[in-house]
Amino acid sequence: MKTYSLKAGEIDKKWILIDAEGIVLGRLASIIAMRLRGKHKASFTPHMDMGDNVIVINADKVQLTGNKRNKPNYWHTGYPGGIKSRTTGQILEGRFPERVVMQAVKRMLPGGPLSRQQLTHLRVYAGAEHPHEAQSPEVLDVRAMNKKNTRSA
Repeated sequence: MKTYSLKAGEIDKKWILIDAEGIVLGRLASIIAMRLRGKHKASFTPHMDMGDNVIVINADKVQLTGNKRNKPNYWHTGYPGGIKSRTTGQILEGRFPERVVMQAVKRMLPGGPLSRQQLTHLRVYAGAEHPHEAQSPEVLDVRAMNKKNTRSA
């Protein structure tokens, strides 16, 4: 018996909607990364982009465990002495809180051209509104998957 590998025309991509309010960031990112790669499908093919399109709403209300809100995030401007940092809490309260979720998911995907392509199928929004109603996304209840997914603060 041979292993069957899907062709590009046989891939069925769905739209998934996830509400991130009150969900622990790491657990949410691992579920999103699995959906983006397509590992939840029985016909998973590692070298194909066969994951679903994922929409995440309420990214600004994601929960962090421990003391991760005070963890510094560093970047460099490219100039001498240009190291900058912001804490995760400052990023969540700033102008672009969706970057915290995007970075967590990006770091859970393997590096390479395929992962960068799969990451384009992720849409993260800070509020509850999103412009993808026409795709009629299925709601994925991450909160009900495991009681550890939510943090009671």
